[in-house]
Amino acid sequence: MKSCTATTTATSNPFLSFFVRAWNSGSCDYSLDTSRFLRDYAVWEINAFLWISLITITCLLTNKLFQLFKLWTQARKIPGPPCPSFYGHFNTVSKQSLTELLSDSHGDYGSVVKLWLGPTQLLVSIKEPELIKEMLLKAKDKLPLTGKAFRLAFGRSTLFASSFVKVEKRRESLASELNGRLIERANVIPTKAVDCIMEKLHHIMGKGSIDCKMVSQHMAFTLLGAMLFGDTFLAWSKATIYEELLMRIAKDACFWASYSVTPFWERGFWRYQRICTKLKCLTQDLVQQCSKNYKLYHGMDPVSDNETANAGMEATVGSKSYSGIFLQDFFSLEELNCHLKAREEPCGNIMGMMFHGCLTTAGLISNMLVRLVTHPETQHKIYSEIIMAQKGSGEIDQPNVEKMPLLLATVYESARLMPAGPLLQRCSLKHDLRLKSGVIIPAGAILVVPVQLVQMDDSSWGNDAAKFNPYRFLSTTEKTSGSLNKDISVAGPVELLDQGQSSFVLNDPNKNPAFLPFGSGTRACVCQKFVIQGIARLFASLLERYEVCPMNNFLVICRASFNFCYNQSSSEVIIR
Repeated sequence: MKSCTATTTATSNPFLSFFVRAWNSGSCDYSLDTSRFLRDYAVWEINAFLWISLITITCLLTNKLFQLFKLWTQARKIPGPPCPSFYGHFNTVSKQSLTELLSDSHGDYGSVVKLWLGPTQLLVSIKEPELIKEMLLKAKDKLPLTGKAFRLAFGRSTLFASSFVKVEKRRESLASELNGRLIERANVIPTKAVDCIMEKLHHIMGKGSIDCKMVSQHMAFTLLGAMLFGDTFLAWSKATIYEELLMRIAKDACFWASYSVTPFWERGFWRYQRICTKLKCLTQDLVQQCSKNYKLYHGMDPVSDNETANAGMEATVGSKSYSGIFLQDFFSLEELNCHLKAREEPCGNIMGMMFHGCLTTAGLISNMLVRLVTHPETQHKIYSEIIMAQKGSGEIDQPNVEKMPLLLATVYESARLMPAGPLLQRCSLKHDLRLKSGVIIPAGAILVVPVQLVQMDDSSWGNDAAKFNPYRFLSTTEKTSGSLNKDISVAGPVELLDQGQSSFVLNDPNKNPAFLPFGSGTRACVCQKFVIQGIARLFASLLERYEVCPMNNFLVICRASFNFCYNQSSSEVIIR
């Protein structure tokens, strides 16, 4: 009776039935039952997998649909022009400049407006300076497209990821390095960089003409490379190839990053990857050259105690030789090995800095040259300021730009009139953004600041906002009969006064929330002071020996034995 019960129980369960019949090997139906069991088991597994997949996909789609309805609901509360079609304002943007469209929208709907770039892509533009300041403090992330472009080109990086959490620590250490010791050591670089730049441009012009963009690009590339890598970069034979590869990557980076799925099937993508690989190899070669020079320098004069070491370091800073100590301190070879363990591309941060720095610095240098040509009186005053500052310091090869407020103000004004890009982009990837004005911006929306509109707004900069006026960043300190000094803001262009009676004082441009060429808030450019000081020193060394002047629609950088010029209208460069 018990055996019959066991047999019945076993046959009611297909798994137990299979094992019972397998034990009874004498059964003639064993092979048939085995195949039937395996078939039923396979069908059961496939059905379970299909049901799980269906439930999972349904949940994902339901969540996406819920997020989409939530986005539409929250966006209805933000003012903005109505959508002309299901695809939003995409067709309008393709026919009209986005800056012009935002200008019209802000004029009609206020300081915060929305645009739909598609049924699921919301763009929110903010023009009010105080709201901009608040938004840039709260929106800490960058667009995923930006991080993807850097990742495809240079590998994983802790400086250019979209999420602020991933880049926060590295940005803090980089800001400390760039705005601290490196600025002090970079005093001797611009003079050498000017000589290298002019020699290189003269060599290129022997083969043919080059345009204005290439001139500014080469100046920015040489300046940034020299300040980061020192004399090793100026003497590096592969610098020209490095610059060409960097610009080719800049041309195609956003295009390949715009693919939702990495286009492995495209031949052009693999050509692009080969270019990136070549750039990585050259960067590693440059780092190794800097490391060798650093070890060679310290091997020549070893020191044993801290005082002697500090004295040697000070001597290195003050001397004319600069061997890339920055890399030894911040991007050391030991740290590069750690990057491999952390799945971070070696030298990825260095390539990203060169890439981003060259593009932004080149635009500022180009605008600075044009402003000096169109305002020769400002250039003459800057030249006088340079001469006076050097007489006071007694250091001919090391321009002290802190004593050149008009030069620094000219750099700031050039950056104000022609920012690196027309839009400052941010986003909040995970959380909704609530502004003090009551506007709630949903997570994932593209947040933009129309920098050109904000930095040329009459309400923030006065009636002459569209005009070049570096004196808006200056004030004068006049000596009165007593011992007190009086600060007077300079509202318009003024003549240089007697140094014994008055002197210029540079105002902090960042106190004006409408000054945004370097961004603001948590993701502001950490290299702002580094770039401003570098460009100011470059032009101090340049204007000391050369004059930038117009000549028959040509911009000319000239001296007694050498004339260099480019056509302002056709952007053609000519050596005379």
